[in-house]
Amino acid sequence: MLQRDINFSVSSGEILSIHGPNGAGKTSLLRAIAGLLEVPDGCIAFRLHPHDIIANPEERIGMVGWLGHQDGIKGELSLRENLQFHCRYNRCFGSVQDALASLGLADLQDLPAQYLSHGQRRRLAFARLLVNARSLWLLDEPLSGIDSRGKACVRQHIQRHCEMGGIAVVAVHEPLGLKSASLELQ
Repeated sequence: MLQRDINFSVSSGEILSIHGPNGAGKTSLLRAIAGLLEVPDGCIAFRLHPHDIIANPEERIGMVGWLGHQDGIKGELSLRENLQFHCRYNRCFGSVQDALASLGLADLQDLPAQYLSHGQRRRLAFARLLVNARSLWLLDEPLSGIDSRGKACVRQHIQRHCEMGGIAVVAVHEPLGLKSASLELQ
């Protein structure tokens, strides 16, 4: 459920960390930004240029990179096949090999995903962001279940994405470990 009177803006190159207890609406807010959840009152809009504003949820959904609680991984497919399927489905052309390597998964690329640990599955899910060029990343607890080395890698990718002009809106329970603006939900 969305809280009332939430107001914020995030610009190119910035990270917004959303904090709050379980049930405060962090995931709901991310889903609303993406266009996956209806906003009963108010408006969510992307300003691409001074006169180019996108408020339609159906248009917004195609503009975001999403990492939610569900990893969306098919266990019977290999890591490589999972990312290749994602690329075909979303018509993206990022390097599957580079994405896997950058997240420490290259040696496992031909392994069926059903044999991955929870942390490895999270890193594979995160790899979808790297093959699909979207300027806005909506990340729901991206560090959850990942070991310290994997967390450092994910943080690096988020930082690099924003240094290249991207935006990251991140729901977290633990400190993100990156310079960010903060929004506290009750």
